[in-house]
Amino acid sequence: MHIHILGICGTFMGGIAAIAKELGHKVTGSDQNVYPPMSTQLEKLGITLTQGWSPEQFNPVPDIVIIGNAMSRGNEAVEYVLSRKLPYTSGPEWLKNNLLQNRWVLAVAGTHGKTTTTSMLTWILSDAGFNPGYLIGGVPGNLDLSATAGIDPFFVIEADEYDTAFFDKRSKFVHYLPNTLVLNNLEFDHADIFDDLDAIKRQFHHMIRTVPNNGLILNNADDVNITETLELGCWTKTQSVGQQGDWQVNLLDNKLGNQDGSAFEVILNQQNLGTVNWDMTGLHNVYNGLMAIAAARHAGIDVQVAIQALNQFKTPKRRMEQIYAQHDIHVYDDFAHHPTAITTTLQGLRSKVGDARIIAILEPRSNTMKMGVHKNTLVESWQQADKTFVYQDQQQSWQLPSGLNLTVCDDIELIVSQVVDFVCPNDHIVIMSNGGFGGIHVKLTNAINNKFTNIS
Repeated sequence: MHIHILGICGTFMGGIAAIAKELGHKVTGSDQNVYPPMSTQLEKLGITLTQGWSPEQFNPVPDIVIIGNAMSRGNEAVEYVLSRKLPYTSGPEWLKNNLLQNRWVLAVAGTHGKTTTTSMLTWILSDAGFNPGYLIGGVPGNLDLSATAGIDPFFVIEADEYDTAFFDKRSKFVHYLPNTLVLNNLEFDHADIFDDLDAIKRQFHHMIRTVPNNGLILNNADDVNITETLELGCWTKTQSVGQQGDWQVNLLDNKLGNQDGSAFEVILNQQNLGTVNWDMTGLHNVYNGLMAIAAARHAGIDVQVAIQALNQFKTPKRRMEQIYAQHDIHVYDDFAHHPTAITTTLQGLRSKVGDARIIAILEPRSNTMKMGVHKNTLVESWQQADKTFVYQDQQQSWQLPSGLNLTVCDDIELIVSQVVDFVCPNDHIVIMSNGGFGGIHVKLTNAINNKFTNIS
């Protein structure tokens, strides 16, 4: 078939494109902003890309159009598809009908940790000798691509609660037919599409309804929202993960005597099954790893094999990815876009670095952040940092006040210069945004390098 994808450069839709191409289809697509790295990856696959929404992109007429959830009514290409009655579908629905029906699907859902846990689980299966299919909403560290059809039986997917398309307002994950379902956590997010927490719980409940009775749901025993969602109805065997769960951990001390999550024992039903020693930190990543081990076990992977795989695990891009380490200064790029994620990330780093200074740089970029939903809890989220810089556009409806350890600024260049003036050897800088943040990563690391190279 000739498949044309509207909104092809998003991580999810780009993954759909790669899988469709791998399955033998002719794939074309368009987006408003066609730029690397996704444009480069798609071009390498031989996928023709169109910049913008001109109707000329539908010549020749495709057999079906896959419409991304970023597309809305009024868009020129969308209106053309509807007025000409071209066959169309959503990415999740296409994936369900063309790939997932006949696979053992391992789906990872939750407000936080989806990309990391999905990457861990895919790596465990790969390291165990399988060739799983997968679709990850990021760039995994141990794997070459963010999506591939793979070979039967397994398909690992990041199960996103965001809506499917303008014509299907259900969460994407209701289409995924999971045999193994991971429920990492559940908090209020995506205020642009959900009215309240109960609305998100309802979507999670819809997904739980699709898990067969011979499947397995792995739930966070310490998350009351997950517990309440399961109480709405569950027809599948469950195993709990957490301090009071079937699966537990025993954190081990690092070289500073802190329990930073870099080493932990894996415990199932009070039995110690082995020890993970890896490069990750933070309690959130410990439980991401524990979920991945438990899900892999359901797929038949021995726990010891899973542990050995995690000992070699490399963090996905933009998940506390160290992007600079010179002059005894360390800079990390992190996707954190929610107060809970910011808090756990900085707590993990604090346990790792001890008394060394931490500088946090945050762009409240997500729709939920911009709406000010988390403004009251945001200030508490960076308490482990010694100094915090927040980028805020003056046109935003709410503003944070600058203080002794907090600088709020609407100029990225000024933030760079202030951080460079403040930073010293042995400092750790964490840049947190779910977008490009105006190229601050390169600007800052270049400026730091110039300053300390000239000093030396």
